[in-house]
Amino acid sequence: MAISGEQLIGASVRRGAAGEIQAWSPIRGQVLPETFGGGDAADVERACALARGAADPWRRSLPEQRARLLETVAEGLLALGDALIERAHLESALPIARLQGERGRTVGQLRLFAQALRDGHWCAATLDSALPERAPLPRADLRSHKIGVGPVAVFGASNFPLAFSVAGGDTAAALAAGCPVIAKAHPAHPGTSELVGRVIQQAVRELGLPEGLFSLLHDAGTALGKALVAHPVIQAVGFTGSRRGGQALMAVAQARPQPIAVYAEMSAINPVFLLPAALAARAEAIAQGFAESLTQGVGQFCTNPGLLLALDGPGLQRFLAAAAPLLSAKPAGTMLTPSIRAAFEAGAARLREQTGVETLVQGAAQLCVADAARFIANPLLHEEVFGPAALLLRCRDEAELLAVAEALEGQLTATLQLDQADTQLARALLPVLERKAGRILANGFPTGVEVAPAMVHGGPWPASSSAAHTSVGTAAIERFLRPVCYQDLPPELLPPALQPHNPLGLWRLRDGKPSPPEGKT
Repeated sequence: MAISGEQLIGASVRRGAAGEIQAWSPIRGQVLPETFGGGDAADVERACALARGAADPWRRSLPEQRARLLETVAEGLLALGDALIERAHLESALPIARLQGERGRTVGQLRLFAQALRDGHWCAATLDSALPERAPLPRADLRSHKIGVGPVAVFGASNFPLAFSVAGGDTAAALAAGCPVIAKAHPAHPGTSELVGRVIQQAVRELGLPEGLFSLLHDAGTALGKALVAHPVIQAVGFTGSRRGGQALMAVAQARPQPIAVYAEMSAINPVFLLPAALAARAEAIAQGFAESLTQGVGQFCTNPGLLLALDGPGLQRFLAAAAPLLSAKPAGTMLTPSIRAAFEAGAARLREQTGVETLVQGAAQLCVADAARFIANPLLHEEVFGPAALLLRCRDEAELLAVAEALEGQLTATLQLDQADTQLARALLPVLERKAGRILANGFPTGVEVAPAMVHGGPWPASSSAAHTSVGTAAIERFLRPVCYQDLPPELLPPALQPHNPLGLWRLRDGKPSPPEGKT
């Protein structure tokens, strides 16, 4: 499949006229030859008009139709073979093995959503029977389920050119919910985005679905993205990126005559609590795991362990003595883009320059050490440094450790390295961490997010813009659904999920009790 540099607007391809975009290859250290035409307001209008036309038919489509689309896209991504992996490698410098795994994850989450659609729990079909004889007032027949909110704008992420981009989790969840998608390609990997976008466009065409179900637009700046979020057709936004970028889109969304939700996954430093018994038992092993996690993918993960907390003492000294040479020996890696490299270097330098901060390792990875009181008093120490940099806090006692936990902003993850003797301290920390993080780990490290129904990838601000939702796992579909109740509608007007004879064969909640489809218990 050739890369043309064109935008995909519904079933058509169109060269954008608002300037040219070229990808920088960190592998080659130069721009790649293909040029991509940037989109403008007219392209946004055209894509939104098509999405508007597709919204009602797709929202009312059967779950099997949606599942088949997702599976067809998954099959198409695999059919691209090495061409997709090689292009993503060229544009991102991510290792081939990592990208092969990311493609597997992308395909896996598309198939997982297809499975969830057939299962049917996502629509929350609920039936409350009429009670005409109830005193003092009768009850009407009430039935409710969840429907897609409407067209969704999805912004590709820089650090996951497949799993969090054009056919990534946001797109899979939105399409599964019954929402058309207009995707904005990330300018760091426009060729990869076009290859994936053409797979989706082709799948829509092959299955005879409304063409406005999917469009892909290009823009190197922010104007097109803001115009997309401001357009009245768009009803929700999926975004993975910086806090500044997420806040900018949220400001646009809230300034609309009809404000909409922006589901933004933004920044986190993902604290790791090194509890004393665990350090006493295995400080060196914990240091090894930490060094691998911090430098995995050149530290370009939103779940990177950027903050360590421990009680001062011999166990901590053993940990530092083991971690420092491990990190110092790590070779320099190629980062995704020159701007990400520059931001990392600036952030790492800012961290080193803060009063009371000691630099233990400075090189391909950075490890700094400070007292807990410095962290609590200095907001700059709470900021994410996107890359392989971490800050370790020495705490005088358990009370100070708990005080630091209370001072944390919202996080995607919090990790407890603990042994049995640490149970009491861990029990004291848990209520705080439950308020602060979306995922709490024990004796692991936060890099790596399993795509599964129980996964939560989100958290209180600023980890995400909505602590009530996840951007990974089947529960991610909830972001793009809303409930509708039908009162006393004739059976022939009810949606299939709520019809008396249950044609979709769903588990439903009837009069407050789970009700299986016929033939199931």
